[in-house]
Amino acid sequence: MSPPESLIAAGDWRPSASLERLRARAEMLAGIRRVFQQAGVMEVETPVCSAAATSDPALGSLMSRYTGPGAPTGQEIYLHTSPEFAMKRLLAAGSGAIFQICKVFRDGESGRLHNPEFSLLEWYRPGYDIQRLMGEVEAVVQSLLPAPGSVERVSYQALFQRHLDVDPLRASVAALRRLAAERGLLGSSGMDSAERDTWLDLLLTHCIEPRLAGSGLCFIYDYPASQASLARIRPADPPVAERFELYLNGVELANGFRELVDATEQRQRFERDLLRRRQEGRPELPLDERFLSALESGLPDCSGVALGLDRLLMQITGSNHIKQVLAFPLELA
Repeated sequence: MSPPESLIAAGDWRPSASLERLRARAEMLAGIRRVFQQAGVMEVETPVCSAAATSDPALGSLMSRYTGPGAPTGQEIYLHTSPEFAMKRLLAAGSGAIFQICKVFRDGESGRLHNPEFSLLEWYRPGYDIQRLMGEVEAVVQSLLPAPGSVERVSYQALFQRHLDVDPLRASVAALRRLAAERGLLGSSGMDSAERDTWLDLLLTHCIEPRLAGSGLCFIYDYPASQASLARIRPADPPVAERFELYLNGVELANGFRELVDATEQRQRFERDLLRRRQEGRPELPLDERFLSALESGLPDCSGVALGLDRLLMQITGSNHIKQVLAFPLELA
């Protein structure tokens, strides 16, 4: 039900983004499609709704309900947090290189850089490793920026050593806790039971990311194996996850993986996610069995990346809040 007319302030029907920024969005989307068309990468569409949801404890799925033919008593459906699983089913079916521009949804995310509904560019390249994909991501982003910026590629390990003088792949939980306390991070004293990755994320977001502001494009690669998510783990001493993140002037834009193709390992990771959800008292969500079946049938060796388009548009237009590049954020939808 819509709110009574008396509760809607005059002018609340207007978009929060200026027409100039909406035109910039249209130009950005056209530019992206030109790049991939010239590269011979096929554009695809996959469903926004699914009977399955992400198991990632860090992500919240928005849910709806379908009632109709085939579901007379109703069926819970989930708005996707990423088109990844469906796109990998296409890859397993032999699609070759593909990209998609779509809306994705994440519960509980709102702020200067977040809206629960946002635009994502995701693409997959069979035969690419993460270094080659980083090169393509760089080319795509640079082609859209008003002026080319500086570019750096640095390993996760080297980044922590540079800014915090600590080896994130070998440091103990106690050492990371002490470092956080020394930096005066809010909440450190009440986090004695926090896991290792929690401390690493805290140090990255509060101590390192601010130092990336104004630094142009920065690719961080070879994350701890414990943060592999859907990426392969490369044997090393210690092992590392074959994934990267891209920052532009200190703002995270993209997350890329050399994709895990082992269905057994993927199911085990999903089950660990569900265990953690149970331990945290969060709802368990249905796994995407069709995606797991696609992995069993054979996913080609590939790398993929998801890039946040609203944040990229903020950088292109010099905006400091995501509302300035959205026609209608949640509160105006």
